[in-house]
Amino acid sequence: MTDAAAGELDSLLEELDEEERRVSARRRKLHDRIAIFPDETGELARQEREVSQQRRELHQRIDELREQRNRLRGAQPD
Repeated sequence: MTDAAAGELDSLLEELDEEERRVSARRRKLHDRIAIFPDETGELARQEREVSQQRRELHQRIDELREQRNRLRGAQPD
C-alpha cells in the first residue's frame, strides 16, 4: 500500500467517523424526544429506526475500512 493510499483511507475514515458522530447525536436527540413526548403517530419511532439503521451501516463501513487498512499496513515491509 502506498503512502497516498494509506492517506486516502485515513481521510475517508475520518470523514465517516465524523458522520457517525453526527448521526449518533441525532439518534440521541430522537431518544430524548421519545422519552419526553408521547409519540402517538409513531413518527419519532420511525425516524429513530431509520437513523439507527444508518448508524449501523456507518459502523459496518468503518469497521470494514479499518480492517482493510490494517491488513494492507500489515502486508507492508518495514
